[in-house]
Amino acid sequence: MLNVNQRSYQLPREPTVVVCVDGCEPDYLGQAVAGGHMPWLKRTLAEGTGLIADCVVPSFTNPNNLSIVTGAPPSVHGICGNYLFDTASQAEVMMNDPKWLRAPSLLAALADAGKSVAVVTAKDKLRRLLGHGMKGICFSAEKADQATEAENGIANVLDLVGEPLPDVYSAELSEFVFAAGVRLMQTRRPDVTYLSTTDYVQHKHAPGTPGANAFCAMMDRYLGELDALGCAIALTADHGMNAKVGMDGQPDVIYLQDWFDARLGAGTVRVILPITDPYVVHHGALGSFATAYLPKGSDTAALVRELQGLRGMEVVLNRAAAAQRFELPADRIGDLVCVSERFTVIGTSASRHDLSGLDAPLRSHGGLSEQRVPLIVNRKLAGIDANRRWRNFDAFELVLNHVQ
Repeated sequence: MLNVNQRSYQLPREPTVVVCVDGCEPDYLGQAVAGGHMPWLKRTLAEGTGLIADCVVPSFTNPNNLSIVTGAPPSVHGICGNYLFDTASQAEVMMNDPKWLRAPSLLAALADAGKSVAVVTAKDKLRRLLGHGMKGICFSAEKADQATEAENGIANVLDLVGEPLPDVYSAELSEFVFAAGVRLMQTRRPDVTYLSTTDYVQHKHAPGTPGANAFCAMMDRYLGELDALGCAIALTADHGMNAKVGMDGQPDVIYLQDWFDARLGAGTVRVILPITDPYVVHHGALGSFATAYLPKGSDTAALVRELQGLRGMEVVLNRAAAAQRFELPADRIGDLVCVSERFTVIGTSASRHDLSGLDAPLRSHGGLSEQRVPLIVNRKLAGIDANRRWRNFDAFELVLNHVQ
Protein backbone atom coordinates (compact mmCIF):
# COMPACT_ATOMS: atom_id res chain seq x y z
CA MET A 1 0.00 0.00 0.00
CA LEU A 2 1.30 3.44 -0.99
CA ASN A 3 0.27 6.73 0.60
CA VAL A 4 0.69 9.75 -1.68
CA ASN A 5 -0.82 13.18 -1.06
CA GLN A 6 -3.16 11.79 1.61
CA ARG A 7 -4.52 9.06 -0.65
CA SER A 8 -3.81 5.33 -0.42
CA TYR A 9 -3.13 3.09 -3.40
CA GLN A 10 -2.69 -0.64 -3.83
CA LEU A 11 0.36 -1.70 -5.83
CA PRO A 12 -0.57 -2.91 -9.34
CA ARG A 13 -1.36 -6.60 -9.65
CA GLU A 14 -1.37 -6.51 -13.45
CA PRO A 15 0.10 -4.14 -16.05
CA THR A 16 -1.78 -0.89 -15.55
CA VAL A 17 -2.20 1.86 -18.15
CA VAL A 18 -3.72 5.28 -17.45
CA VAL A 19 -4.51 7.35 -20.53
CA CYS A 20 -5.19 11.10 -20.57
CA VAL A 21 -6.82 12.00 -23.88
CA ASP A 22 -6.27 15.71 -24.36
CA GLY A 23 -9.45 17.67 -25.07
CA CYS A 24 -11.72 14.64 -25.02
CA GLU A 25 -15.24 15.98 -24.62
CA PRO A 26 -17.39 12.92 -23.78
CA ASP A 27 -19.41 13.54 -26.95
CA TYR A 28 -16.37 12.59 -29.07
CA LEU A 29 -16.59 9.07 -27.70
CA GLY A 30 -20.38 8.92 -27.82
CA GLN A 31 -20.52 9.98 -31.46
CA ALA A 32 -17.73 7.62 -32.45
CA VAL A 33 -19.27 4.65 -30.65
CA ALA A 34 -22.68 5.38 -32.19
CA GLY A 35 -21.09 5.51 -35.63
CA GLY A 36 -19.37 2.15 -35.20
CA HIS A 37 -15.86 3.64 -35.05
CA MET A 38 -14.93 2.37 -31.55
CA PRO A 39 -15.86 -1.31 -31.15
CA TRP A 40 -13.41 -1.81 -28.29
CA LEU A 41 -14.87 1.07 -26.33
CA LYS A 42 -18.45 -0.06 -26.99
CA ARG A 43 -17.62 -3.47 -25.54
CA THR A 44 -15.69 -1.91 -22.65
CA LEU A 45 -18.59 0.34 -21.67
CA ALA A 46 -20.83 -2.75 -21.57
CA GLU A 47 -18.41 -5.00 -19.71
CA GLY A 48 -16.31 -2.52 -17.72
CA THR A 49 -17.07 0.83 -16.09
CA GLY A 50 -18.02 4.13 -17.72
CA LEU A 51 -18.34 7.28 -15.62
CA ILE A 52 -18.46 11.03 -16.25
CA ALA A 53 -16.06 13.05 -14.11
CA ASP A 54 -15.04 16.65 -13.55
CA CYS A 55 -11.59 17.92 -14.43
CA VAL A 56 -10.00 20.76 -12.50
CA VAL A 57 -10.57 24.39 -13.46
CA PRO A 58 -8.83 25.99 -15.26
CA SER A 59 -9.57 23.19 -17.70
CA PHE A 60 -6.11 23.28 -19.26
CA THR A 61 -3.46 20.65 -19.93
CA ASN A 62 -0.80 21.16 -17.25
CA PRO A 63 -3.05 21.50 -14.18
CA ASN A 64 -5.07 18.43 -15.09
CA ASN A 65 -2.23 16.12 -16.07
CA LEU A 66 -0.50 16.94 -12.80
CA SER A 67 -3.73 16.40 -10.89
CA ILE A 68 -4.10 12.95 -12.48
CA VAL A 69 -0.58 11.83 -11.56
CA THR A 70 -0.67 13.32 -8.05
CA GLY A 71 -4.29 12.40 -7.28
CA ALA A 72 -4.82 15.94 -6.02
CA PRO A 73 -6.08 19.38 -7.13
CA PRO A 74 -3.79 22.34 -7.97
CA SER A 75 -4.08 23.67 -4.41
CA VAL A 76 -1.92 20.67 -3.46
CA HIS A 77 0.45 20.23 -6.41
CA GLY A 78 0.78 23.91 -7.31
CA ILE A 79 0.40 23.76 -11.09
CA CYS A 80 -2.47 26.16 -11.76
CA GLY A 81 -2.02 26.74 -15.50
CA ASN A 82 0.28 26.34 -18.44
CA TYR A 83 1.52 29.88 -17.76
CA LEU A 84 1.59 32.29 -14.82
CA PHE A 85 2.80 35.62 -13.50
CA ASP A 86 5.61 34.95 -11.04
CA THR A 87 5.21 37.70 -8.46
CA ALA A 88 8.64 36.98 -6.98
CA SER A 89 10.49 37.77 -10.22
CA GLN A 90 7.75 40.02 -11.67
CA ALA A 91 7.89 37.94 -14.85
CA GLU A 92 5.41 35.96 -16.93
CA VAL A 93 6.68 32.40 -17.29
CA MET A 94 5.73 28.92 -18.47
CA MET A 95 4.82 26.43 -15.75
CA ASN A 96 6.80 23.55 -17.27
CA ASP A 97 9.67 23.56 -14.78
CA PRO A 98 9.48 21.05 -11.90
CA LYS A 99 10.40 23.87 -9.51
CA TRP A 100 6.72 24.86 -9.57
CA LEU A 101 5.61 21.47 -8.21
CA ARG A 102 4.60 21.36 -4.55
CA ALA A 103 3.70 17.67 -4.24
CA PRO A 104 5.19 14.31 -5.26
CA SER A 105 3.61 12.21 -7.97
CA LEU A 106 2.19 8.72 -7.64
CA LEU A 107 4.40 7.74 -10.59
CA ALA A 108 7.55 8.57 -8.64
CA ALA A 109 6.22 6.76 -5.57
CA LEU A 110 5.43 3.64 -7.60
CA ALA A 111 8.95 3.65 -9.05
CA ASP A 112 10.43 4.06 -5.56
CA ALA A 113 8.33 1.07 -4.48
CA GLY A 114 10.12 -1.06 -7.06
CA LYS A 115 7.56 -0.93 -9.86
CA SER A 116 8.66 -0.28 -13.45
CA VAL A 117 7.06 2.92 -14.74
CA ALA A 118 6.85 4.41 -18.24
CA VAL A 119 5.52 7.81 -19.27
CA VAL A 120 4.91 8.90 -22.86
CA THR A 121 3.54 12.38 -23.46
CA ALA A 122 2.81 14.09 -26.75
CA LYS A 123 4.37 17.49 -26.07
CA ASP A 124 7.70 17.96 -24.38
CA LYS A 125 6.31 20.77 -22.18
CA LEU A 126 4.83 18.11 -19.88
CA ARG A 127 7.69 15.63 -19.81
CA ARG A 128 9.77 17.18 -17.03
CA LEU A 129 6.75 17.75 -14.80
CA LEU A 130 5.37 14.23 -15.23
CA GLY A 131 8.77 12.61 -14.82
CA HIS A 132 9.95 14.68 -11.86
CA GLY A 133 11.57 12.46 -9.26
CA MET A 134 10.63 9.31 -11.17
CA LYS A 135 13.00 6.46 -11.97
CA GLY A 136 11.96 4.90 -15.25
CA ILE A 137 11.12 5.72 -18.86
CA CYS A 138 9.83 9.19 -19.65
CA PHE A 139 9.87 10.80 -23.11
CA SER A 140 7.74 12.90 -25.44
CA ALA A 141 6.58 12.09 -28.94
CA GLU A 142 7.60 15.62 -29.93
CA LYS A 143 11.28 14.92 -29.17
CA ALA A 144 11.35 11.14 -29.41
CA ASP A 145 14.39 11.34 -31.68
CA GLN A 146 16.39 13.00 -28.87
CA ALA A 147 15.63 10.46 -26.13
CA THR A 148 18.63 9.02 -24.32
CA GLU A 149 19.10 6.44 -21.59
CA ALA A 150 20.59 9.10 -19.30
CA GLU A 151 17.81 11.68 -19.73
CA ASN A 152 14.76 9.58 -20.60
CA GLY A 153 15.53 6.03 -19.46
CA ILE A 154 15.40 4.83 -23.07
CA ALA A 155 17.15 5.43 -26.39
CA ASN A 156 16.39 4.65 -30.05
CA VAL A 157 12.69 5.36 -29.58
CA LEU A 158 12.01 5.82 -33.28
CA ASP A 159 13.42 2.36 -33.96
CA LEU A 160 11.33 0.89 -31.16
CA VAL A 161 8.08 2.45 -32.38
CA GLY A 162 8.82 1.98 -36.07
CA GLU A 163 7.32 5.35 -36.98
CA PRO A 164 8.93 8.62 -38.15
CA LEU A 165 9.11 11.61 -35.83
CA PRO A 166 5.64 13.24 -36.01
CA ASP A 167 4.95 16.91 -36.56
CA VAL A 168 3.87 18.70 -33.37
CA TYR A 169 0.78 20.03 -35.18
CA SER A 170 -0.66 16.72 -36.32
CA ALA A 171 -2.88 13.81 -35.33
CA GLU A 172 0.20 11.62 -35.72
CA LEU A 173 1.72 13.15 -32.57
CA SER A 174 -0.98 11.48 -30.45
CA GLU A 175 -0.86 8.29 -32.49
CA PHE A 176 2.86 8.06 -31.76
CA VAL A 177 2.04 8.15 -28.01
CA PHE A 178 -0.32 5.19 -28.36
CA ALA A 179 2.03 3.26 -30.66
CA ALA A 180 4.89 3.80 -28.21
CA GLY A 181 2.73 2.62 -25.33
CA VAL A 182 1.88 -0.61 -27.16
CA ARG A 183 5.50 -1.26 -28.15
CA LEU A 184 6.71 -0.65 -24.60
CA MET A 185 4.10 -3.09 -23.32
CA GLN A 186 5.13 -5.68 -25.90
CA THR A 187 8.86 -5.34 -25.25
CA ARG A 188 9.31 -4.16 -21.64
CA ARG A 189 5.90 -4.71 -20.03
CA PRO A 190 6.02 -1.85 -17.48
CA ASP A 191 4.01 -2.30 -14.31
CA VAL A 192 2.51 1.17 -14.78
CA THR A 193 2.27 3.26 -17.96
CA TYR A 194 0.95 6.81 -18.29
CA LEU A 195 0.05 8.05 -21.78
CA SER A 196 -0.88 11.68 -22.47
CA THR A 197 -1.94 12.91 -25.92
CA THR A 198 -2.40 16.32 -27.54
CA ASP A 199 -5.67 18.05 -28.49
CA TYR A 200 -4.64 19.16 -31.98
CA VAL A 201 -7.50 17.16 -33.54
CA GLN A 202 -10.11 18.31 -31.02
CA HIS A 203 -9.22 21.97 -31.60
CA LYS A 204 -10.06 21.48 -35.28
CA HIS A 205 -12.77 18.84 -35.43
CA ALA A 206 -16.10 18.70 -33.61
CA PRO A 207 -17.51 15.41 -32.28
CA GLY A 208 -18.97 13.18 -34.96
CA THR A 209 -17.03 14.74 -37.84
CA PRO A 210 -14.81 12.57 -40.07
CA GLY A 211 -11.59 13.94 -38.55
CA ALA A 212 -12.76 13.33 -35.00
CA ASN A 213 -14.10 9.86 -35.78
CA ALA A 214 -10.85 8.87 -37.50
CA PHE A 215 -8.92 9.93 -34.40
CA CYS A 216 -11.25 7.96 -32.13
CA ALA A 217 -10.97 4.89 -34.34
CA MET A 218 -7.16 5.09 -34.18
CA MET A 219 -7.28 5.39 -30.42
CA ASP A 220 -9.69 2.47 -30.16
CA ARG A 221 -7.34 0.18 -32.10
CA TYR A 222 -4.41 0.84 -29.80
CA LEU A 223 -6.52 0.56 -26.64
CA GLY A 224 -7.74 -2.79 -27.93
CA GLU A 225 -4.14 -3.92 -28.38
CA LEU A 226 -3.26 -2.90 -24.82
CA ASP A 227 -6.34 -4.72 -23.56
CA ALA A 228 -5.35 -7.84 -25.49
CA LEU A 229 -1.93 -7.66 -23.82
CA GLY A 230 -3.66 -8.06 -20.44
CA CYS A 231 -3.59 -4.44 -19.27
CA ALA A 232 -5.97 -2.84 -16.82
CA ILE A 233 -6.76 0.48 -18.52
CA ALA A 234 -8.19 3.71 -17.12
CA LEU A 235 -9.06 6.37 -19.69
CA THR A 236 -9.86 9.97 -18.86
CA ALA A 237 -9.20 13.48 -20.21
CA ASP A 238 -7.59 16.68 -19.05
CA HIS A 239 -10.52 18.80 -20.27
CA GLY A 240 -13.33 18.97 -22.79
CA MET A 241 -13.57 21.17 -25.87
CA ASN A 242 -16.18 23.53 -27.32
CA ALA A 243 -16.72 25.81 -30.28
CA LYS A 244 -15.95 29.40 -29.28
CA VAL A 245 -17.58 31.35 -32.10
CA GLY A 246 -20.54 33.61 -32.70
CA MET A 247 -23.25 33.10 -35.28
CA ASP A 248 -20.95 34.62 -37.91
CA GLY A 249 -18.39 31.86 -37.33
CA GLN A 250 -15.81 34.30 -35.97
CA PRO A 251 -14.15 33.89 -32.55
CA ASP A 252 -16.33 35.33 -29.78
CA VAL A 253 -13.72 37.07 -27.62
CA ILE A 254 -13.79 39.26 -24.54
CA TYR A 255 -10.53 41.25 -24.77
CA LEU A 256 -10.00 41.71 -21.06
CA GLN A 257 -6.80 43.74 -21.17
CA ASP A 258 -8.46 46.23 -23.51
CA TRP A 259 -11.44 46.42 -21.12
CA PHE A 260 -9.21 47.17 -18.12
CA ASP A 261 -7.08 49.66 -20.08
CA ALA A 262 -10.20 51.58 -21.04
CA ARG A 263 -11.66 51.35 -17.54
CA LEU A 264 -8.58 52.01 -15.32
CA GLY A 265 -5.88 53.27 -17.66
CA ALA A 266 -3.38 51.53 -19.92
CA GLY A 267 -0.92 49.27 -18.13
CA THR A 268 -2.47 49.52 -14.68
CA VAL A 269 -3.80 45.93 -14.73
CA ARG A 270 -1.94 42.80 -15.83
CA VAL A 271 -4.11 40.12 -17.48
CA ILE A 272 -2.70 36.58 -17.59
CA LEU A 273 -4.04 33.84 -19.87
CA PRO A 274 -3.00 30.50 -18.32
CA ILE A 275 -3.75 28.65 -21.60
CA THR A 276 -0.61 30.21 -23.10
CA ASP A 277 2.07 27.72 -24.14
CA PRO A 278 4.50 27.38 -27.07
CA TYR A 279 1.82 25.73 -29.24
CA VAL A 280 -0.73 28.48 -29.92
CA VAL A 281 -1.36 28.01 -33.65
CA HIS A 282 -4.58 26.04 -33.14
CA HIS A 283 -6.11 28.27 -30.43
CA GLY A 284 -4.36 31.64 -30.67
CA ALA A 285 -3.81 31.63 -26.88
CA LEU A 286 -7.56 32.13 -26.43
CA GLY A 287 -9.28 30.14 -23.69
CA SER A 288 -12.16 30.56 -21.25
CA PHE A 289 -10.13 31.35 -18.12
CA ALA A 290 -8.07 34.41 -17.18
CA THR A 291 -6.63 36.06 -14.11
CA ALA A 292 -6.01 39.75 -13.51
CA TYR A 293 -3.56 41.51 -11.19
CA LEU A 294 -4.99 44.83 -9.98
CA PRO A 295 -3.25 47.94 -8.69
CA LYS A 296 -3.25 48.47 -4.94
CA GLY A 297 -6.37 50.15 -3.65
CA SER A 298 -8.64 48.84 -6.42
CA ASP A 299 -12.32 48.41 -5.68
CA THR A 300 -12.28 44.67 -6.32
CA ALA A 301 -15.95 44.14 -5.49
CA ALA A 302 -17.04 46.83 -7.95
CA LEU A 303 -14.88 45.36 -10.70
CA VAL A 304 -16.33 41.91 -10.04
CA ARG A 305 -19.85 43.33 -10.46
CA GLU A 306 -18.97 45.14 -13.68
CA LEU A 307 -17.18 42.20 -15.25
CA GLN A 308 -19.95 39.81 -14.25
CA GLY A 309 -22.29 41.95 -16.35
CA LEU A 310 -20.28 41.53 -19.56
CA ARG A 311 -21.98 39.47 -22.25
CA GLY A 312 -20.30 36.07 -22.43
CA MET A 313 -18.83 36.16 -18.92
CA GLU A 314 -19.95 33.27 -16.69
CA VAL A 315 -18.14 33.69 -13.37
CA VAL A 316 -15.94 36.42 -11.88
CA LEU A 317 -14.42 35.82 -8.45
CA ASN A 318 -11.91 37.49 -6.20
CA ARG A 319 -8.72 35.66 -5.31
CA ALA A 320 -9.95 34.00 -2.12
CA ALA A 321 -13.25 32.87 -3.60
CA ALA A 322 -11.59 31.51 -6.73
CA ALA A 323 -8.96 29.62 -4.76
CA GLN A 324 -11.67 28.00 -2.65
CA ARG A 325 -14.12 27.17 -5.45
CA PHE A 326 -11.58 25.88 -7.95
CA GLU A 327 -9.05 24.41 -5.45
CA LEU A 328 -6.22 26.66 -6.66
CA PRO A 329 -3.07 27.94 -4.93
CA ALA A 330 -4.07 31.47 -3.92
CA ASP A 331 -0.55 32.83 -4.26
CA ARG A 332 -0.36 31.85 -7.94
CA ILE A 333 -3.54 33.45 -9.27
CA GLY A 334 -4.47 37.07 -9.76
CA ASP A 335 -6.66 39.36 -7.69
CA LEU A 336 -9.52 38.40 -10.00
CA VAL A 337 -10.37 35.17 -11.83
CA CYS A 338 -12.65 35.42 -14.88
CA VAL A 339 -14.36 32.46 -16.55
CA SER A 340 -16.27 32.91 -19.80
CA GLU A 341 -19.31 31.04 -21.03
CA ARG A 342 -19.37 28.00 -23.28
CA PHE A 343 -19.13 29.81 -26.64
CA THR A 344 -16.85 32.66 -25.52
CA VAL A 345 -13.12 33.01 -24.89
CA ILE A 346 -11.02 35.61 -23.10
CA GLY A 347 -8.08 37.41 -24.67
CA THR A 348 -5.74 40.16 -23.57
CA SER A 349 -5.70 42.88 -26.25
CA ALA A 350 -7.05 42.42 -29.76
CA SER A 351 -3.68 43.52 -31.14
CA ARG A 352 -1.79 40.79 -29.27
CA HIS A 353 -3.57 37.70 -30.62
CA ASP A 354 -2.49 36.33 -33.97
CA LEU A 355 -5.42 34.32 -35.32
CA SER A 356 -3.98 33.94 -38.82
CA GLY A 357 -3.06 30.32 -38.08
CA LEU A 358 -6.68 29.30 -37.51
CA ASP A 359 -7.81 27.26 -40.49
CA ALA A 360 -11.07 26.15 -38.84
CA PRO A 361 -13.63 27.86 -36.58
CA LEU A 362 -12.10 28.38 -33.13
CA ARG A 363 -12.53 25.55 -30.64
CA SER A 364 -11.01 25.92 -27.18
CA HIS A 365 -11.36 25.24 -23.45
CA GLY A 366 -10.50 26.50 -19.98
CA GLY A 367 -13.84 27.12 -18.35
CA LEU A 368 -16.58 25.33 -16.48
CA SER A 369 -18.17 24.35 -19.79
CA GLU A 370 -15.20 22.07 -20.52
CA GLN A 371 -15.11 20.45 -17.08
CA ARG A 372 -17.00 17.23 -17.89
CA VAL A 373 -14.72 14.41 -19.05
CA PRO A 374 -14.93 10.62 -19.45
CA LEU A 375 -13.58 8.28 -16.77
CA ILE A 376 -13.55 4.73 -18.13
CA VAL A 377 -11.99 1.52 -16.82
CA ASN A 378 -11.89 -1.73 -18.81
CA ARG A 379 -12.82 -3.73 -15.71
CA LYS A 380 -15.81 -3.98 -13.42
CA LEU A 381 -15.12 -2.02 -10.26
CA ALA A 382 -16.05 -2.98 -6.72
CA GLY A 383 -17.01 -0.70 -3.86
CA ILE A 384 -17.68 2.52 -5.78
CA ASP A 385 -20.63 4.91 -5.73
CA ALA A 386 -21.43 5.67 -9.36
CA ASN A 387 -23.46 8.72 -8.28
CA ARG A 388 -20.75 10.56 -6.37
CA ARG A 389 -18.80 13.41 -7.90
CA TRP A 390 -15.91 11.76 -9.70
CA ARG A 391 -12.80 13.65 -10.75
CA ASN A 392 -10.37 12.84 -13.53
CA PHE A 393 -7.68 12.59 -10.86
CA ASP A 394 -9.50 9.57 -9.39
CA ALA A 395 -8.26 7.49 -12.35
CA PHE A 396 -5.34 5.82 -10.57
CA GLU A 397 -7.40 5.13 -7.45
CA LEU A 398 -10.08 3.38 -9.50
CA VAL A 399 -7.77 1.19 -11.54
CA LEU A 400 -5.44 0.31 -8.64
CA ASN A 401 -7.89 0.02 -5.75
CA HIS A 402 -11.24 -1.05 -7.14
CA VAL A 403 -10.69 -3.51 -9.98
CA GLN A 404 -12.57 -6.71 -9.09
